[in-house]
Formats: sequence, C-alpha cells, structure tokens
Amino acid sequence: MSLATDLRSRAETLGQSLPALLAEAEHLAATLMLGEHGRRRAGQGDEFWQYRPAHQGDAARSIDWRRSARSDAHFVREREWQAAQSVSLWVDGSRSMGFSGAKDRAPKLDRARVLALALAVLLLRGGERVGIAGLPPRPGRAQIMALMDALERDLATDDYGSPQVVGMVPHGRAVFLSDFLGDLDPIETALTAAADRGVKGVMVQVLDPAEEDFPFDGRTIFESMGGSLRHETLKAGDLRGRYLDRLATRKARLADLARAVGWHFHTHHTGEPAQMALLWAYGALEGGR
Repeated sequence: MSLATDLRSRAETLGQSLPALLAEAEHLAATLMLGEHGRRRAGQGDEFWQYRPAHQGDAARSIDWRRSARSDAHFVREREWQAAQSVSLWVDGSRSMGFSGAKDRAPKLDRARVLALALAVLLLRGGERVGIAGLPPRPGRAQIMALMDALERDLATDDYGSPQVVGMVPHGRAVFLSDFLGDLDPIETALTAAADRGVKGVMVQVLDPAEEDFPFDGRTIFESMGGSLRHETLKAGDLRGRYLDRLATRKARLADLARAVGWHFHTHHTGEPAQMALLWAYGALEGGR
C-alpha cells in the first residue's frame, strides 16, 4: 500500500468517526460545570476587579470618591480585563497514536481528539479563540467544525509525531496531546520555540494501559504501528523492569522540559475517565495565566 493510499484510508476512517467524537466531546464538556475562562486582569471591561491606591497621574474621574471617603487616601476603582485569549491545539496524528491494547478500548488518537474537541468547546464557550496547526485561532461555535476538518487532515504516516508551533499567537496558550514516545529532540525544539514567543501551555501524554503496565510474557513480537521498528523475544517478562524504568525516565524528562519553559505536564491513560484529563488541562491553562 502506498503512503498516499494509506493516508487517504486513515482520513476516511477518521472522517466517519468524527461526528460521534464531537458528540462525545460535547457531552464530556457538559459534565464540567466551569465558570468563564477569561483573563482576570485590570483593564478594559465591565466588571469590578479591585480597588488600588491612587497614583500620581491618575485622572480625577478615575477616583472612586465613595471608597476614598472611608479612609484618608484616594482609591481608584479598577475593572477586569476580559480580553479573549488565543489557544493553539496540536493533536499527534502519527501512527503510534492508533495503538490500543484491547479490542474494547479506543485507540489513543480517539481519546486525544475527544479531549482536544471538549477543551475547545469549553474555551470557545468562554469567549476564547481556539485554533489548531494550519488553522488560526478564531472564536465562535463555527470554529468547532473547522477544528474537526483540521483533525481529519492532520494525519501522518510517520511512526511518531513532532509538535507543530506554526500559527501560535505570541503570548497565547497551547495544548499538545500526544504519547510523546518518539524522539525527544523535536519536542524540546517545539517547547523552546513556543517559549521564545511567550507561549505557555500544557502537555497531555495519552497512553494505553498496556503501555503503562507492560502485561507481556513469553514469546512476543513488538512492532511499531508503521512497521519500521520490530523486536522479537522469547521472554518478554524479563523486559518489564527495564521498560518501566525507561518509561519513568521519559516521563521525568518530559516533565522537566515542560517545567523549564513554564509549561505543565500530565499523563493520562485511555483506561481512565476522560473527565479527569479534561479538568486537569483546563485548570492548568487557567493556572498558567
């Protein structure tokens, strides 16, 4: 099968499942009762934010005389700035994300797409602008359909994906969803590029429980989803300790890379409720403001 034919086949399969994924994403978003997602800073807005002591240069009309009358100092009434924030998503569409360790468990890519769409629903509902690689951040309900179309196109024939930073808005936010099992150098490069633009964000590592537990024993053939890597062993159980050590080391390295640029890192398993990862990602985005 040629790369073009394989990519088209994967895109057609994804296109057939996207409506159901969107319904699942909207249901997931609806389970979280969240307040408005806006930057809470002093500036142009309608709602009261705080009182602060008046400074030299403040106009007389900015003084809140009622509050000032209760003390010997003058106070300025500041309003909240609710300017929309731009959030860029990257969902790893590589072959590795198509893995599932059980027939009744959806592949990692499905979970990553559901989380991305559910997060987009919440952010757009809060008045934010959301985009994805190749699609500039925009507000509004119609953007959800555009995000779905982008997810359908953003499939790769590589075994492992590399984060895309093209289109990130300076001083905006970003969300990377991947298993992060490939080469770490592109990940570090992407995080550095994002940091150079003042972009803060979150990395959600999506793993299948089989990748976390390594429940293999006896004769086993390990093969990458694209077939480029292959290893056969008669004693898979003997590899478990070394595998778990390497996985723990990788997670620690990913967390260090994220921390170094002011990002947040979290590992989510497809055997866990999606709400847990969604709530974490949303909260981490708020905490990074």
